[in-house]
Amino acid sequence: MPGCRQVPARALAAGCLLAFATLAAQARVWRVQAGGSIEAAVAAAAAGDTVAIERGQYAVHLHIDKPLTLTGIDRPTLSGSEHGDVIRVTSPDVTIEGLIVRDSGADLGAQNAGIYLQPGAHRATVRGNDLAHNLFGLWIEKADDVRIEGNLITGKRELASAQRGNGIQLYNSQRARIVGNNISFARDGIYVDVSNHALFRGNRIHDLRYGTHYMTSNDNVWEDNEAYRNRGGLALMEVRRQIVRRNRAWGNTDHGIMLRTIQDSVVEGNVVAGNNRGFFVYDAEYNVIRDNLVIGNRVGVHLWAGSIHNEVEGNDFIDNREQVRYVATRDERWGTREGNYWSNYVGWDRNGDGIGDVPYVANDAVDRLVWCHPLVKLLLMSPAIQTLRLVAQQFPVLRAPSIVDVKPRMMPFHRNWKDWIGVERR
Repeated sequence: MPGCRQVPARALAAGCLLAFATLAAQARVWRVQAGGSIEAAVAAAAAGDTVAIERGQYAVHLHIDKPLTLTGIDRPTLSGSEHGDVIRVTSPDVTIEGLIVRDSGADLGAQNAGIYLQPGAHRATVRGNDLAHNLFGLWIEKADDVRIEGNLITGKRELASAQRGNGIQLYNSQRARIVGNNISFARDGIYVDVSNHALFRGNRIHDLRYGTHYMTSNDNVWEDNEAYRNRGGLALMEVRRQIVRRNRAWGNTDHGIMLRTIQDSVVEGNVVAGNNRGFFVYDAEYNVIRDNLVIGNRVGVHLWAGSIHNEVEGNDFIDNREQVRYVATRDERWGTREGNYWSNYVGWDRNGDGIGDVPYVANDAVDRLVWCHPLVKLLLMSPAIQTLRLVAQQFPVLRAPSIVDVKPRMMPFHRNWKDWIGVERR
């Protein structure tokens, strides 16, 4: 174009490096000594500066309204003195690390939190902190590209579960990374709503109501997490296009993994062990459920409410007191490609190809009678009930709808399945 001159690429790169170096040189470190004022240092700092806080006890209600790094030296303690939020962030590009943040208020209506990321606090990083005795450990609202990594989060244990907040509350946020956190004694560990394209990896979530309470959020990855000793492990509800892999859910008093109103998702390589129900599957369609180890649960899979058109392959169902509880009006076929392993399969393999010669049928008329009328359990060993079971096997018209695995495997897929026996007692 007339009057314009092209700038050589090397000159442009050198100019960018010089600009970055100038900005770095201008950034300052404001050091706060024990007994000093963190609020004064934050007010005096310019965008891009660092406020370094020495070890000590600080009573604060910080408001960070500019891009700053707030870092602890030898883990100082910031206390909200049991009211309000301890730290509230309204600016993008804020980093908070190496602190003990504790003692928020307990007002659920005000959503008191250890760290509250308000709308617009994009690209915040919260890492390596202890968030203790807060109502909500972290409240994140309409803040995109946040990174929450390596934090220890515990709630207000003295409150009843319903009166506590959640460890991490993520609402209407995009592309969050929630990685390597240890969360306990809150209401729910990670509560997620209307938040897409997020990664949840390597978190330990225990002694809660739900490990994760997760709904209306799509295109997320949930992998390598461990949820144990909760009421429910992972609850994934009203979602699409999830990847749920290599998680371990054990010793939960209700379910290990709940898949409720979920479509077009992949659930693979997970271990659900020693729960009341391993998988609770409700209104789930067009999902791939493969290579999971379902072991030692009271019910391996509770399946109902139109959960059809799912590809269920390569799973091990071992030593569950009841392998499948299926509530429907017609058979559902699993294992059409490679089959699943069932520890209570009593068929044979005459040609030695590793696949049973007759299909595995999970339930019969007696099972259905027990589900409808639980008191029938008192008569399970009676001649009348055993006769009913035998008659139902001989006359297919009397057989209850069931999960039918057409290629039952003769050996488990998981070599280490014995490691998970009795895990709920650990």
